Amino acid sequence: MEIVIRKFEKKDIGEMRSIWNSVVEDADAFPQIEVLKPEEAETFFASQSYTAVAEKNGEVVGLYILHPNNTGRCATIANASYAVRKNIRGCGIGEKLVLDCLVQGANLGFHVLQFNAVVKSNTAAVHLYEKLGFIHLGTIPGCYEKKDGTFEDLLLFYHRL
Repeated sequence: MEIVIRKFEKKDIGEMRSIWNSVVEDADAFPQIEVLKPEEAETFFASQSYTAVAEKNGEVVGLYILHPNNTGRCATIANASYAVRKNIRGCGIGEKLVLDCLVQGANLGFHVLQFNAVVKSNTAAVHLYEKLGFIHLGTIPGCYEKKDGTFEDLLLFYHRL
C-alpha cells in the first residue's frame, strides 16, 4: 500500500474533517468534545504550524496537525495530533504521519515534540511512540474523561527533534 504524506490542500478539508470528527466522537484519544463544523474546519487546519495528510490512491486516509505546545521561551516545544480513518488503522499510516511530523517539526525550528495527553488505553499510540523512541515523561492519573463519565490516566511523551 503506497501512502504519500503531503501538506494539506483546500480540496482535502472535507475528508480531513470527517476523519478528525470520527476521532472526536469516539472520545478515546482527543481532548475535544465538539466536532469541527464545516465552516470552522479550513480555519482550524490552516491555523496550525503545519498540517499534513496521508493519501492513498488519491484519497485522504489520515492527517496530523503540528503547532507550538506553549508560548514565549517554551515555543520551541511542539505538540501534535494524529488521526487515521478507522477502516485502515493498523496499516502503518500513523507511523508515517509521526515520522513526517518529526521532520517537519525540526524544519520549523522546534526542538522537542511533546504529547501532553496520550490516553493510557490508546495502546496502539503508546506502542508506536515507544517504538519511535519517544520518552515517557510520566502519568497524570484519572484526568481524561471518557464518554461514560469515568476517568482514565493520561501519559506524557517527548522526542527531541
